[in-house]
Amino acid sequence: MIGVSSSLSAGAAIRSSSATPLTTTLVANQARPRAHATSRAESGAWLLPLAAAFLVTVPVFLQAPWVRVAPASAVLVTAPLLALGILLERQRLPSWSAFGVLLVGFSGSWLAGCLFWGWCRLHPIWHLPIEAFALPLAVAGLGSRWRLAGAFYLASLLGTAATDGVMALTGVMPLWPLVVGAPLQEAGPLLQQAALLVVQPLPLLAIGLAAGLLIAICRQLWRRGGIWRVSAAALATTLAVDGLFLTAALLAPGLSGLI
Repeated sequence: MIGVSSSLSAGAAIRSSSATPLTTTLVANQARPRAHATSRAESGAWLLPLAAAFLVTVPVFLQAPWVRVAPASAVLVTAPLLALGILLERQRLPSWSAFGVLLVGFSGSWLAGCLFWGWCRLHPIWHLPIEAFALPLAVAGLGSRWRLAGAFYLASLLGTAATDGVMALTGVMPLWPLVVGAPLQEAGPLLQQAALLVVQPLPLLAIGLAAGLLIAICRQLWRRGGIWRVSAAALATTLAVDGLFLTAALLAPGLSGLI
């Protein structure tokens, strides 16, 4: 009995020792695809916020100079943008579909920007109402498959409202018609004059408080995850572009006058 028991114990030990490497290998092989999928998901989670950040810069560096010379053609571009977005949204690949929805939201911002900067740019009071023309659609879209489009549009609109509000508080709004209505060679000095008004103690305090509030909103949106990270990226990029624009108006007004 003692011999049999010893043999059984030895056999069990052999099986256990031989099974351990096999079990470890199987677990490792199963964990590797999961880790790869997690890594891919994490990298994919950054793609849409990065795309949103890029789209926020497009109106500043492409649309603004375009509508100065050919506003009608800029408006017509809205149709292919919207069509492309709807086409991509119907794709089976989730990343392409999500980017298509984002493009639909961007097309609304693009059209609003073309309408204002093409024909109403001398009247800053109309800026926010025109930019908000699709507000009901964006709010309604939050409850549908177009949530991402609505989130991007609303974040862009909030950034526009914050920028206009700070301009009004700092007293540079009256210079708006003079700047946008002046020839390019004269717009730069006027922008520099506006920027010098901003870098005074009280205007700087207003800018700091507004920037701090927007940063806090961005952090909260980012923590919520999902589509709200797109909103956070769009809002943060608006803040960064405003800061870049102010710096350019102070240091290189001729360059900022082109925007």
